[in-house]
Amino acid sequence: MIVSDSLYGQHDIGGVLEELMLSKPVQRLKGVHQGGASYLMNETWNVTRYDHSVGVMLLIRKLGGSLEEQMAGLLHDVSHTAFSHVIDFVLECKEEDHHEKIFERIIMNSEIPFILKRYGYQCETIFDSEWNLLERPAPELCADRVDYTLRDMYHYGNITLESVRDFLVHVIIVDGRMCLDDLEAAEWFVKTYYGEVIDFFMDPLNLYGYDALAKALKWALEKKWISLDDLLGEDEEVMLLLHSIEDDDLKNLLKRIRGDVMLCEVQADYDLHRKTKVRLIDPSVMLGTQLVRTSKLSGKVKAMGMEACKKATRGIYLKVMDSNP
Repeated sequence: MIVSDSLYGQHDIGGVLEELMLSKPVQRLKGVHQGGASYLMNETWNVTRYDHSVGVMLLIRKLGGSLEEQMAGLLHDVSHTAFSHVIDFVLECKEEDHHEKIFERIIMNSEIPFILKRYGYQCETIFDSEWNLLERPAPELCADRVDYTLRDMYHYGNITLESVRDFLVHVIIVDGRMCLDDLEAAEWFVKTYYGEVIDFFMDPLNLYGYDALAKALKWALEKKWISLDDLLGEDEEVMLLLHSIEDDDLKNLLKRIRGDVMLCEVQADYDLHRKTKVRLIDPSVMLGTQLVRTSKLSGKVKAMGMEACKKATRGIYLKVMDSNP
């Protein structure tokens, strides 16, 4: 089948990749938004986990990654629950890794092992291998980190498609890892990345939405009106379930999830303090025959990293000026 992606263009996908794309776990991701509660606050913040997962697969393919690594890229997010990382706020997972803890269970209880076996692959080969294009520890580049940054920032109007393509030209592979061959491209990506993980992730409306939805989900879970397994559905399925529950406290919590709420950043007398996981980036750049961290070559990048760490560690303090419809 022909897959058309907004960032990477058209690709002819067949065989095991096509079957995996059409599997229920991957198709479910069409109904799971990348930004969690974000789309409930701003309908244009609507990139899905499916968009991202297919994008990661195609980026790995574009960079010359093996078929096995492309499969791993496509499937890496299938265990995300409804509303993505909102569950980490509910369960207070500071590393925002609940989906990783349940990954094996979700995979093994699906048709994915049977699809892989039909094509001669074992689950262990795909999921227990170290894929250096797909995932690398921060602050390095990897397909997962690069795709969600470029995808969100492009779709939300912060960068152009031309700038995305100009950046990708400078991605090189050294010892199986993503690096860059140009300092200016590295500086551009660092700025873009912090536009994602600081300016977008920590947007007051975004953090308010996460907090409001997390409180509603936590209340429903504590009252046993819903279970964690219910969150293995799609976003809208879970929202319909929540709205069907006849409980005044829950209904009041759900009413707070609205995009026209008035918020003000304050230092004192705040209603809400939220932090996100500290996410830093410092790509390696090829300088002659040596790989060097961008922060050692650019004072701007070093300063951006320090400021991002400071903001993420401090979090945001918000006063809710109007929380009632």
